[in-house]
Amino acid sequence: MKSTVAAAVAAAVPVAAEAKQATTKPSSPPNIVLYLADQFRSDFVGASGRNSSTRTPNIDALAARGKNFTHAVTNQPVCAPARSVIFTSRYATETGVWHNGLELDKSLPTLAGELRKAGYSANLIGKWHLALENPANGGSPGAVKAEDRGGFLDLWEGANAIENTSHPYEGTIWDRDGKEITYKDEYRVDFLTDRAERFLRQKHDKPFFLFISQLEPHQQNDMHQPIAPKGAAARFVNSVVPDDLRALPGTWQAQLPDYYGCIESIDASVGRVRRILEEEHLAENTIFVFMSDHGCHFMTRNQEYKRSTHNSSIRVPLVIDGPGFRGTQQIPELIGLIDLAPTLLEAAGVPVPSTWKGHSALPLLNDPEARQHWPNQQLIQISESMTGRAIRTPDWTYCVADISGGRELAAKTYTEYQMYDQRADPHELVNLAGRKEYREKANELREQLKKLIVAAGEPEPEILEAKLYP
Repeated sequence: MKSTVAAAVAAAVPVAAEAKQATTKPSSPPNIVLYLADQFRSDFVGASGRNSSTRTPNIDALAARGKNFTHAVTNQPVCAPARSVIFTSRYATETGVWHNGLELDKSLPTLAGELRKAGYSANLIGKWHLALENPANGGSPGAVKAEDRGGFLDLWEGANAIENTSHPYEGTIWDRDGKEITYKDEYRVDFLTDRAERFLRQKHDKPFFLFISQLEPHQQNDMHQPIAPKGAAARFVNSVVPDDLRALPGTWQAQLPDYYGCIESIDASVGRVRRILEEEHLAENTIFVFMSDHGCHFMTRNQEYKRSTHNSSIRVPLVIDGPGFRGTQQIPELIGLIDLAPTLLEAAGVPVPSTWKGHSALPLLNDPEARQHWPNQQLIQISESMTGRAIRTPDWTYCVADISGGRELAAKTYTEYQMYDQRADPHELVNLAGRKEYREKANELREQLKKLIVAAGEPEPEILEAKLYP
């Protein structure tokens, strides 16, 4: 693996110096490894150049070899809804999973299902979170029935909500037959990586799609904090505090060292998986994706860790290497998680379902005209903390909310709630909602947001102007 410094330098090559890459159909179907680390802030990837304390040499090396989507965002910043968007390329209000604990609409085509139809095996290790979770409703945080696995019908070694069936050094996942697989006295990240190694070292008679779904650096729910490997947090005392956190009260003062330690563990796991791919002569024909479902604001923006439209919640790492994605390049366009599945299907030469609402990002790699015409706006849907909608553009975040406090699928009426100038205030410390100097821009963003809401299948809402300065 390349060193952190070398990788960071290589990853910093500007788009103007990017390598040209053909997007022709691959000669042989590439394997796909989708590695998801839950609640991983984008600025904790060293290659982002925004955090001098984080230790991610393996992810940085991935960015140095391939494509780093530097402005990727989640379309729903909470675990289950975000995952539903990833696998269906539809908005969370369309997938059946608009908040945690619900089940994925079985009628929707999924990334795993489409790849299986094209001759792939579809395999999962780790967290799922797209089946009913509450036992009172017939659900479970543990074993998942085959019909609720979203097309992952080959290897299955996971739990619906692994944060509720395991702890950092002990726990249980379930295989495809519902049999328990337990671990003890081993860190959870390492245990799941062990299971991935076991799969990757087997003989494969068809191309595979492997979803490695880690919980870290997400907090352990019943312990109310992230838990790093033993001894790791001590290495990160007095580390860099991101500017968006430093100015606000929250839990970051106590929790950042463990968060950094979890990040380090995830990076080591990524490096291990990459090394196994090399040793098994799979790397050359494997698309490797590193990503997250949402970020983490450490209770600075609301009473938990995400579920807001701030960058700390919605910006996620997205780094892709492998066939179709080779050559150091930073992609600055706004990419939503809704765009990932179409991108991977196109890269694999598999037809994209006409009902999917995301767009393949492959043209952005080598087509200046495609970059010129990329929409560069993303719809963000918020649930659980509030019922809200937002539009994110390169320059602005404009968020509206149901100020009645309702926690519904959608609202008929919203009120302007937050507005941030991303150029002047990237850490989003000054809320401009309701300020008369920005009324014209707010009106423009309001109309753009309405169009996105309608395109997502919702009725056009009424959006009221903010009456007070925040």
